[in-house]
Amino acid sequence: MEKIVFVDEMRAIEKEADSKGLSYAQMMENAGVGLAEQIHRTFGREGERVVLALVGSGNNGGDALVALAYLANWGWSTRAYLVRPRGDTDPLVSRFLRAGGRFFGGVDDRDHECLRAWLGECVVLVDGVFGTGARLPLPQDAQQLLGFVQQVITRQDRKVHVVAVDCPSGVDCDQGMAAPEAIPAEITVTMAAVKAGLLSFPAVSLTGELRVASIGELDHLAAWKAVHRSLAAEADLCGLLPMRPPYAHKGSFGTALIVAGCKSYTGAVLLAGEGAYRAGAGLVNLAVPGSLHAAVAGHLPEATWVLLPEDEGMVAPAAAEVIMASLGRASALLVGPGLGAGDAPRGFVCALLQGNCALLPPCVFDADGLRHLASVDAWPEKLPAETILTPHLGEMAALTGLPLAEIQANRVRLAEQYAQAWGHVIVLKGANTVVAEPSGRTSVIPVATAALARAGTGDVLAGIIVGLRAQGMGAFDAAVVGAWIHAQAGLQAAQDLGTTASVLASDVLRKVPLAIAELNKDR
Repeated sequence: MEKIVFVDEMRAIEKEADSKGLSYAQMMENAGVGLAEQIHRTFGREGERVVLALVGSGNNGGDALVALAYLANWGWSTRAYLVRPRGDTDPLVSRFLRAGGRFFGGVDDRDHECLRAWLGECVVLVDGVFGTGARLPLPQDAQQLLGFVQQVITRQDRKVHVVAVDCPSGVDCDQGMAAPEAIPAEITVTMAAVKAGLLSFPAVSLTGELRVASIGELDHLAAWKAVHRSLAAEADLCGLLPMRPPYAHKGSFGTALIVAGCKSYTGAVLLAGEGAYRAGAGLVNLAVPGSLHAAVAGHLPEATWVLLPEDEGMVAPAAAEVIMASLGRASALLVGPGLGAGDAPRGFVCALLQGNCALLPPCVFDADGLRHLASVDAWPEKLPAETILTPHLGEMAALTGLPLAEIQANRVRLAEQYAQAWGHVIVLKGANTVVAEPSGRTSVIPVATAALARAGTGDVLAGIIVGLRAQGMGAFDAAVVGAWIHAQAGLQAAQDLGTTASVLASDVLRKVPLAIAELNKDR
């Protein structure tokens, strides 16, 4: 399980490590070894072993020099281009030279003739100019040099594999902003933990494949233990799905009650309902405006139905009493897909939360259900504990009052902040969906695909999550596993169709069983 850190957290971890015997020099040595191993393992069989590193004056440049020394000992031709002077007595430069490396100082290469020649010969380019402390905009000379490198490697016929050290130079490692001259990496070898900004756009489009290299043993450090934020990984999720013993019956897997739909959004009912069934719920009970029943019932014959009072084709406030009377054996409740934006469904949500919420089963609020929550005074206090909220950026803006741009630039921090403030689990949807719970645990789903940028895919996700919740999964686990299944189903749908442009929500739904089977393959 790879941890995710912000820059200040990583600095605190390194400071504590140094104070407890793991020196900064040893951390750099370990990082350099890890970087070298990744390069050698990935590209060491590609004929010529020629590696060029752009070396800055900071720790990233030091990591690169350590890696070059190891690569030289493993038979690589190694070259270091010093973008910033490191001093004549730098032991890392001396060690690199003793290993047989060649270096050139950028200050002596004003026309970049040496750099151009070396770029034309290398197989691997290591970007070690700026690290996590970079601030934008970059200095003018750095802009010019990185821009020059970009221009050369994109125009030449020879393929150059770019490997970034910790992060591509010119990326803000907290918010994910990036300088236009930042060089896109094929692989980013990040040290100890993934930097949070690398999971946000535009940084995501520059990092390539993320790999983590160790800087030493950190598990005993208080600063390391304090980080409860990680990348979701299949290996960590496999054991979380509910077991399905052969002697089970439908009651063994719970009942999902879903309040959804209006005359304009009938499809949301079916997408959410089937999503819950495909996630494994034993029974799905769909509560819809009465006039919708005839249009949708035949499309999901496995469902049972609750017909609700309506107002012009939308759920009416009086439906709250019907829902409370229909809870029966419901083990989870989903409110929101396709409810519509009118006064009637808003009144329904208000009436539902004015009742005895202690009687409600575990809840999931999605889509219009979230927007209507914002109309309820002190709504976080009126929801059952650890309700799962599944907003996209616009819905998060409605709940918080924050501008979209601010939310997008601080997705992880804000998801964590509001999960703790509200006391509920937040699934902040989008590229690299963030799941945060009140206790401080956070998981990021490392999938960014346009396959999920289509109406209805959020209804599928909400259905999957309530289906897992109905089976007794904890709120955080249901949210993380549901988001993972949903993301993998989107990827598989795009793969089958050969394009993300043609993926429909129903295509994603059809791939949910395959994504679940993948999680269950070793059980």
